[in-house]
Amino acid sequence: MKNRNLDRDKLDLANGKIGALFRSLFFPTLVGMIFNSALTVIDGIFVGRGVGAEGIAAVNIVAPLFMIGTGIGLMFGIGASVVASIRLSENKQKAARIIMTQAFAVGLLLIGVVCLATLLSPRRVVYALGCSPLLETDAVHYLLGLLPGLFFLFIECVGMMLIRLDGSPKYAMSIQIAAAVVNIVLDWYMVFPLGWGVLGAAVATSIACIVGGTMVLVYFLRFSVQLKFYRLKLSVTSLLLTLRNTGYMVRIGFATFLTEVAMSVMMLTGNYMFMRLLGEDGVAAFAIACYLFPIVFSISNAVAQSAQPIISFNYGARRPERIDRTLRIALFTAVVCGVSVTACLWTCRSGIVGLFLSPQEGAYALAVEGLPLFALCAVFFALNISFIGYYQSIENAFASTLYTLLRGVLFLVPCFLLLPRWLGTPGLWLAIPAAELSTNLVIFARYLRGRLRPTP
Repeated sequence: MKNRNLDRDKLDLANGKIGALFRSLFFPTLVGMIFNSALTVIDGIFVGRGVGAEGIAAVNIVAPLFMIGTGIGLMFGIGASVVASIRLSENKQKAARIIMTQAFAVGLLLIGVVCLATLLSPRRVVYALGCSPLLETDAVHYLLGLLPGLFFLFIECVGMMLIRLDGSPKYAMSIQIAAAVVNIVLDWYMVFPLGWGVLGAAVATSIACIVGGTMVLVYFLRFSVQLKFYRLKLSVTSLLLTLRNTGYMVRIGFATFLTEVAMSVMMLTGNYMFMRLLGEDGVAAFAIACYLFPIVFSISNAVAQSAQPIISFNYGARRPERIDRTLRIALFTAVVCGVSVTACLWTCRSGIVGLFLSPQEGAYALAVEGLPLFALCAVFFALNISFIGYYQSIENAFASTLYTLLRGVLFLVPCFLLLPRWLGTPGLWLAIPAAELSTNLVIFARYLRGRLRPTP
């Protein structure tokens, strides 16, 4: 019999110590997430150095589409992972495998529709994303180079969560590290020796996504233990079951999709306001924060994703004391991570901005001045994502969706529109922290009220 250990962690979600379980999931997930977020950051560094501020601004225009693709992958990944985890806790392995297969099949079909619509009219798409005539050529080149990788990006996003649930967080980490290393090497080669500019950065990202997605497929075809692909029937009954299960997964994971959409809204609204008040240099400066935001998101999401299988399994097993313990550990970890990120961005802001832009560029000074204000969002964002992940894990789709809408749209857009009027340029940078803090206050107020409410 083939050796399928892959250094698999022994995860006893039902009886293992919560702290040890969380750590065994968190550290590999954190390392993998940081490397995965490097896909975006490295693009920015090489484009900034190889093309300049206009190249960074062009990439930032297209980035919302990449985030929507990521959001679709995370939505199906979270939904499938939560439902499959509950089914495994009920000893329904076949049902868990069907859920996993349906998530991949339906999600890839949806990604195909998005890519086809984009390919038919790329110029309309970039202008809808806030492009200016000066940035059009670079934005279209980046968009077209990015499209082939979106399919494999989806596979990677879904696969990461299911591989961790299957008991192999270290393998999931290795996928993200491999994709990041490929991206680093190809970014340098295509932007500098080949001189392909933003197109080279996009092609490098696509190839990195293909590497990551292929490793996911290899895992489920060769090495997985509980979660494997299951042959779906094409009967009417099977198709109706697929639609029902897909709707359930989407409802659970929708808040995660909204999180990515919210980042797109953040970028679209921010691009508009920075362009309006500070011009192309302002958009380039804001782009530095947008390149760094995936790191903030990845660290916060590592906390939520590490808690998710523990919470979901014990929710299915009706073990509330283990759920509460996991949530407390996740919130403490979120605060530590958030404070660390804020401190790093405050103390290293000049060096970080210098990775992307030369000090002679007009956008450099704007970014160095604004980055410390933007960094204030990290703690509040980490807590919000942890709570949203908690509500997803216990199938409370309403709460997770509501809080995502608050932080990503309902508070964020007014903050971007109003704070610059009251505070000037600092208000542009404080819009995101203000929206995260406002959402944090609402979440804590509602959570504490629910905890203090007497049991009937």
